[in-house]
Amino acid sequence: MKPLSVVPSISSRKFKEYIQRFSRARILVIGDLILDHYVWGKVHRVSPEAPVPIVHVDSESYRMGGAANVYHNILTLGGQAELCGMVGADHVGKQFLADIRRSSPFTAGVFVDSSRPTIKKTRVVAHNQQIVRFDVEQRHDISSRQTKKMIKHVASRLPEVSCLVISDYAKGMITVDLMKAIHVLANQFGVPVVVDPKVEHMAYYQGVTVITPNHFEAKQAAGFLPSQDVPVEQIGLALQQQLQCQSVVVTRGEEGMSIFEKTGQSWTIPAVARQVYDVTGAGDTVISTLALALSAKAPLPEAAVLANQAAGIVVGMVGTATVTRAQLQEALFHGHK
Repeated sequence: MKPLSVVPSISSRKFKEYIQRFSRARILVIGDLILDHYVWGKVHRVSPEAPVPIVHVDSESYRMGGAANVYHNILTLGGQAELCGMVGADHVGKQFLADIRRSSPFTAGVFVDSSRPTIKKTRVVAHNQQIVRFDVEQRHDISSRQTKKMIKHVASRLPEVSCLVISDYAKGMITVDLMKAIHVLANQFGVPVVVDPKVEHMAYYQGVTVITPNHFEAKQAAGFLPSQDVPVEQIGLALQQQLQCQSVVVTRGEEGMSIFEKTGQSWTIPAVARQVYDVTGAGDTVISTLALALSAKAPLPEAAVLANQAAGIVVGMVGTATVTRAQLQEALFHGHK
């Protein structure tokens, strides 16, 4: 099996050109909308009622998560973004819509479904350590009526966008019928489709432009057992052939990224994280940066280098975080001449 090639060094001038073009990109993000709720505090003692820590709450914060974090990442990196998804007819959904409206006038793609709650994940964090997480959600697929609404909206927006991102958290938003329609529409308008996948939906993503599973997801989706010691080259090639997508980008944490293209070329990119505090939302950062770079006409290996740098920044932060264009430029140019 041919070993992975290291992505060649790229000049800072070229990276600067790509990043400057981010502002021209308009990305349509489709997926599960999640409100991330953080409870921050300190632990000084164990409860007398049960062997659990008592968290003395200092503060609370709310952040857009799931597909909305991808959307927020794109805006923070200087791109234009539109969001397509579902919230419940509850106070959390109203809060979510208000947050979206503060960041963009494009809210027509966020629909209200009274049959399910807005997805909310609450994380309790003490001393920069997550103590517990609890979720409010319903995971069944959205109705066919809601799916048709989504398809109609996507069809109306595709002529205006440069890339389409699917952010699938397997919470019911991404259905097989929705993906079939997206595939037809994206081909019709020549818009690339970039997917942050879930293993249980892997068959939905046949023929997409780029898919970005992590190493565990890729191994499982390619049909290997967790106990099997399989080279990443074998995993990536098997998955690319299975899905017949243009490219598979396997994110590998401290080992960086591996890229497998339909042409048979494969690449590796070393990790850049200095210190890892929290991997929450790292996949969102990868796919956001990748979509912007592809919209800026960067070849996939160079787009992946940008995404790898952005991920290296975000895992050094606690909580659902985003990367700014200035932070990305500083990280890239620090080591470039």
